[in-house]
Amino acid sequence: MFWHRNPLRRLRSPLFVVDPRLAVTHCVLAAPVKNTNIATASCDKYKNSEKVEQLPDVSKSPLAPRRFPRIPEVAGVRLAVAAAGIKYKRRNDLLLAALSQGTTAAGVFTRSSTASAPVIWCRDNITSGRARALLVNSGNANAFTGDRGMHDVRWSAGRVAKALACRPAGVLVASTGVIGEPLPVNRIDAVFPRLIGELGNASWYQAARAIVTTDTFPKGAYRRCQIGNTEITVAGIAKGSGMIAPNMATMLAFVFTDARIPAAVLRSVHSATVDRSFNCITVDSDTSTSDTSILVATGQARNAKPESISDRALKNFKQALLEVYVDLATQVVKDGEGASKFITIDVDGATSNTAARKVGLAIAESPLVKTAIAGEDANWGRIVMAVGKSQAQVDQQLLSVSMGGVLIAHRGQRVAGYTESIVDQHLKGSQIEITVNLGLGTGRARVWTCDLTHEYIRINAEYRT
Repeated sequence: MFWHRNPLRRLRSPLFVVDPRLAVTHCVLAAPVKNTNIATASCDKYKNSEKVEQLPDVSKSPLAPRRFPRIPEVAGVRLAVAAAGIKYKRRNDLLLAALSQGTTAAGVFTRSSTASAPVIWCRDNITSGRARALLVNSGNANAFTGDRGMHDVRWSAGRVAKALACRPAGVLVASTGVIGEPLPVNRIDAVFPRLIGELGNASWYQAARAIVTTDTFPKGAYRRCQIGNTEITVAGIAKGSGMIAPNMATMLAFVFTDARIPAAVLRSVHSATVDRSFNCITVDSDTSTSDTSILVATGQARNAKPESISDRALKNFKQALLEVYVDLATQVVKDGEGASKFITIDVDGATSNTAARKVGLAIAESPLVKTAIAGEDANWGRIVMAVGKSQAQVDQQLLSVSMGGVLIAHRGQRVAGYTESIVDQHLKGSQIEITVNLGLGTGRARVWTCDLTHEYIRINAEYRT
C-alpha cells in the first residue's frame, strides 16, 4: 500500500527534500533525490561554519526559529535602516538597499486588481531587468491611495535616485501596512539624509526587522554554493504573517545574490522558484494588494555568465535559491497570525501536479479544517469536504486520507478498526501532517499552512487600533 507511518519516506520523486523538522521541502514533485538532509545539500557545505544572531526577547510565534541566521554580506549590496515613525514608534520602519551598477533584477507581484502604487511602479520598471536600489517601508501599504499614491512613489524613487546618481526607474519601491491611508512622505523626507548617510552600516537582521508589520519575528535565510569555480552567496529577507495566500503569496520577499546572471535568465529562474515556494503557502486565503518578490544579482562574483536557465553551471545555484525561498516561505507560515500548528499537506495520485496543488490548497484554505486542527480534533471528514470542493478531478471511491502517517480512510470509506486516539495524539504536537491520495494518476504536490485560532481574530480585529 502507498500509506506509511511517515509519509515523507514514501515520496518517490521530489524536486528537493530536506529535513522535515525544519519544514523546508518541495512543492511540486519531479526527479528522485537520495539526500534528504539539508545540512548535506550541495549548496549547504558552508552553512554550519557561520555563527548565528540571537533574537531579542519578544512575544513571538511558538513556531518561530530559535535564532536569526548571521547572514554574510553580499558584494554589491549596501543596507541602511531608519525610524521614520510611519506608523510604529521607536522602531525602524524604513529600509534602503543600494545596489552596484550593472545589477540585474527580476520581480513577481500580486495578481490583485487593487494592487498598491509601489507594485504598479515596480511592474512598469522592472521590465528593464536592471535596478540600482530598493526602498521599503512598513506601516503603510500606499494602496488604494489614488493619484497621490503614485505621486508619492515617484517622489520616493526620485529622492533615492538623486542621492545615488541613478535614474528613478532604477529604484524599486515596496510598501506594507494599512490600506487606504496616504503615505506620510514628510516623515520619510525628514530621515532621508540619515538613511543615505548610514548606507553600508545596517545588518541583515536590522533590515529584516525594518520591513515587518504584525510579524512576531524577522525572517532571513541564506545559502552558499558555486557557479563553476566561483563561490556564490544567496541571501534573503521576508515579511508576512497575515493576508497570506497564493497568487504570489502575500508578503514581501527580497533576495540578493552576488552572482553574475543576465536579466532574462534571472527572470526565468526567479519565476520558477516563486512557483515552487511562495505560491505553495497560505495562512488565511486572502491575497494582498502588496505582494512583492524581488531577486537581484549584483554580478560582483564575476562567474562565467550562464546563457540560459538550462545551463548546467546553474544547477547548484538554482538549488540554493530554491532552498532560500522555501525557507523564507515556510517561516512566513510559521508566523501566521495566531498560529500554533504548522501543517504540511501532501497530495498524491492526482491527474497532474497542478490538480494536486489545487486539492492541497483547498484543504489548506478551509476554515473548518484549520479550526479543527487548532482544537486538536481529528475531524477528518472536513478534509474529505475540502477535497470535494477543490474542483479538481476526484473519484471518492478511490480517495484515501491519512493524518500523522495513520491511514484513516481508504477507497471511499473509513478503514476498519481505525482508532482515533492515535491521530489525537499527533494533533497535540505543533507539526501536523495530512496526506491525501486521489488514486487517479501520478500528479503530486506539497503545500503548507497553519491552524486558525482565536488569536487570529483578535490580531485582525485590533489591527488599526
